[in-house]
Amino acid sequence: MKSTQYRMRSLFDSIYLKSYRFSVFVSLISLTLTSCGSSPNSTSTNPSNSNQQPPEKTLKLLYWQAPTILNPHLSTGFKDSEASRITLEPLASFNNQLKLVPFLAAEIPTIENGGIAKDGKSVTWKLKKDVKWSDGKPFTADDVIFTFEFISNPKVGTTTSGTYKIINNIEKIDDHRIKINFKDVTPGWYSVFVGTEGMILPRHIFEAYNGENSRQAPGNLKPVGTGPYRVVEFKPGDVVVYEANPNFREAKLLGFERLELKGGGDATSAARAVLQTGDADYAYNLQVESNILKPLEAGGKGKIVSNFGTLMERILINQTDPNKTTPDGERSSLKFPHPFFSDPKVRQALSLAINREIIANQLYGILGKPTSNFVVNPPQVVSPNTRYEFNLEKAAKLLDEAGWKDTNNNRIRDKNGVEMNIVFQTSVNPLRQKTQEVIKQSLEQLGMKVELKSIDPSVYFSSDPANPDTTERFAADLQLFSTGNTNPDPTSYLKTYTCDDIPQKANNWTGDNVSRYCNPAYDALWEQATTEIDPEKQKQIWIKMNDMLVNNTIVIPLVHRAEVGGVNQNLTGVKLTPWDLTVWNIKDWKKTP
Repeated sequence: MKSTQYRMRSLFDSIYLKSYRFSVFVSLISLTLTSCGSSPNSTSTNPSNSNQQPPEKTLKLLYWQAPTILNPHLSTGFKDSEASRITLEPLASFNNQLKLVPFLAAEIPTIENGGIAKDGKSVTWKLKKDVKWSDGKPFTADDVIFTFEFISNPKVGTTTSGTYKIINNIEKIDDHRIKINFKDVTPGWYSVFVGTEGMILPRHIFEAYNGENSRQAPGNLKPVGTGPYRVVEFKPGDVVVYEANPNFREAKLLGFERLELKGGGDATSAARAVLQTGDADYAYNLQVESNILKPLEAGGKGKIVSNFGTLMERILINQTDPNKTTPDGERSSLKFPHPFFSDPKVRQALSLAINREIIANQLYGILGKPTSNFVVNPPQVVSPNTRYEFNLEKAAKLLDEAGWKDTNNNRIRDKNGVEMNIVFQTSVNPLRQKTQEVIKQSLEQLGMKVELKSIDPSVYFSSDPANPDTTERFAADLQLFSTGNTNPDPTSYLKTYTCDDIPQKANNWTGDNVSRYCNPAYDALWEQATTEIDPEKQKQIWIKMNDMLVNNTIVIPLVHRAEVGGVNQNLTGVKLTPWDLTVWNIKDWKKTP
């Protein structure tokens, strides 16, 4: 209890305001951050205390979901953000104690140091001086301002644009100070330029590509960054090779001369390479059945690290018809509602037909928990109002009531000449594909015909507007993947179901609302959440939004799963946080002989 009080006090002192209005909302966030920081599920290895040893030659990383682009603002895939984060940095990030740690910022804004405006409408960041990009150019306020211009330019089509819509403009005070002016009072001032979605791009590299030609920028494949390692070779879908960045501000403390991030293969092979044979040093996202993972760890070459953060496996229901096409070739168009998932009773029946207990307990084991919520972390904002149930009899009754019956005795329910044929897609991933099989079995018992589709993750999560098999295009009836809020404030995450975040051909398939759900009442709640400074009221808005999505079966939460990695026994410094990417502190990684 004493340590909890200390952390709360520290957060008040270091991050937030003392003015009355803001101390109110700060109290919620402080409680939230303290609770998450004390999570027993967060696991790390011990950082090395020695900086005297010469660096190891090479660190070998395995990402079986291979990166395809190294610009995190042009991809929804964590695999791409992971590979980018080694060389690109945000202004700051939350550690696993929920304390903001400065990266490119010289200090964390507070009301005491004048960083946070008392009216809550602006924040001023001081930037570190003498920081250089990996090509030797100086990092300045111009780069932060340009990053905002790039992200918010609709012609660029960034995947992070929704997060930055709270900004009105950014003023340059001098080369190392910026003032961010928000459109309204903004309790979540730390949701921009912080953590996973906050990585800063160099103006001099991307300025000529701030438009429809953004995906042709050479910096997408060979980024210039301020981080500890710089890219020397990138083969999309295969390998990224980095070397120590000689211009990094702590270059002498780095643990390696070279990094090799190898993509491809599968999660089980990656786990075996680290845990059993010792052929690699770190394996990312070991989404492997727990009964396979534990014996591999017994090989003694490595250990499992895990972190119950915000990742939640979910089924997304297409609200539009993927089988109808507009004259200009658009599928899953807003012009065509889905022939049966538009009916709430059908969606409810779908949810009742999914056995979350079987999926979580038999496939994920100790690394997954069944859930009924869209927001699963921080604990203080998790809804107590939702439930899940597996009941095929009740599901069948709902379909009967909705008029979906097998009228031609072919074992497939139909109505008005439309049969319940479903295409259910996900990424190539043994655990997800087994999840698909479990769900398919139940749905076919219910009288639906289910075709399973698996897409290479390098394509599925690429956000490539030209590829019809991305999550954004959603040319199927159901899809399955995992994501979660990347910030303790879930407002940005909840925005993924607002009307203006729907990817369509007209906006070059940008936006996170891949289900094409549009409800003005939900949008109104989101607008309230962005400016509500009363912590209890803001929390209730978040919960109400969560409940609206879950209880109307807009999304079907399945499993709150741990982020799992494999770490070589001799590798130290790996310290996971729910609020940034795995490699966020890779400058501290070391390897003992």
